[in-house]
Parts: sequence; C-alpha cells; structure tokens
Amino acid sequence: ADRLQKEISNLAPPTTRIKVIQETRQQYATWQGASRLASLPTFEQMWISKEEYDEEGPTIVHRKCF
Repeated sequence: ADRLQKEISNLAPPTTRIKVIQETRQQYATWQGASRLASLPTFEQMWISKEEYDEEGPTIVHRKCF
C-alpha cells in the first residue's frame, strides 16, 4: 500500500490528497475490485446474463466486451 500511495502521489497534482487503503482480507481483493468495477454504470453494457451466455456461449464475451 505504501509503494502504491507513493507512486500515485508522484503522478497526482500536489494539491490532491491520496490515501490508499490496504484490504484486510486480501484473498478476496480481486473479487471485490472486479465486483465494484462491474457495478459501475459504464460497464452495464458489458453485463452478460446467464440466458445470453447459455444461448451464445463464450463468444458473447468477445462480442460485448471487446
């Protein structure tokens, strides 16, 4: 967390406060980050329902996400 905070602080304007919080349960960090990212409105167009996946298979991921 310290290294990341230092790197981001070096890139940000001097007046911007940067605070990096280290996840206490790091084994879930990837899932939690992906969950937060996927819940953003900008990612809604990439959501794939089970029905869509069942109908089209893995190719729907390429069609909707790339």
